[in-house]
Amino acid sequence: MKKMIKVPTSLISGPTPQNALMLDGCSIIEQCIHSMEAKGTMYLEEHLLMIVLEGSATLTYGKQQYVVGKNEMILLKKAMAVKYDKIGNPDNDNIYDSLMFSIKDDLLKSFLAMSEIKVPKIEGEIKTEVYPMNECLVAFANSLKPYFLDHSVVQPGQLRLKIMELLYDIAEGNRNMFLQILQLHEPVRADIRHVVDMHYASPVSLPELAYLSGRSLSSFKRDFKAIYNMTPASWIREKRLEKAKEMLEATQLPVSEICYSLGFENISHFSRIFKEYHGQAPTVFRH
Repeated sequence: MKKMIKVPTSLISGPTPQNALMLDGCSIIEQCIHSMEAKGTMYLEEHLLMIVLEGSATLTYGKQQYVVGKNEMILLKKAMAVKYDKIGNPDNDNIYDSLMFSIKDDLLKSFLAMSEIKVPKIEGEIKTEVYPMNECLVAFANSLKPYFLDHSVVQPGQLRLKIMELLYDIAEGNRNMFLQILQLHEPVRADIRHVVDMHYASPVSLPELAYLSGRSLSSFKRDFKAIYNMTPASWIREKRLEKAKEMLEATQLPVSEICYSLGFENISHFSRIFKEYHGQAPTVFRH
């Protein structure tokens, strides 16, 4: 099995790059494919707003599953491994068509500084949901299509205005989605147990876990040790190795697939530490 793709890096500069527009490190990626089905796992390097224009995408991470249909959108936080199952529309030549916007903090700061939108106070965490797109957002998404045909005609200032237009449309048309985006700028404190349980099996770094929990790295390590009486790195390593053992016992998945799905970087490292922890290499343990 191939390693999970990193988004947006793999989609922009991988062996089969997708159409993309770039602005100050942020990206807008167009995925338009003719296929009954496309499956895989993607690791989010940036916060991602996904808009589906044709077909549907089933997204799974942790115990959560979301189905994003035509003219619907979802906001996904960075540092997550998300399994996807993209299905083309059988009534329209099996086309799956989507736009993915990476959202960085600097761009959000610029929007909040220039806009006259009153920033509401966020009470608690706004949960991830699939939202319908209104007519303005559908028209906005379609207005971007010509830009992918000829990148040379797109100026940075023009693209920046288009991103600002997107944020305006969301702020005016979908309050909960806008509050979710604001939380990217000022993450609320989340329960550490919930955060690590959701993300321990993903290739997520400690600074990213701290960010997702709404804490500084030092606060995250301190609070984590107070709860679990061990360091985050040791706890995550043990949880992944226990999960690997369960998967070897209960499934017929190849060792390589188990390795990458749990966030280990390479098979040799995974095999070595599995043997150290369980007393046998993964292949020997399975037999």
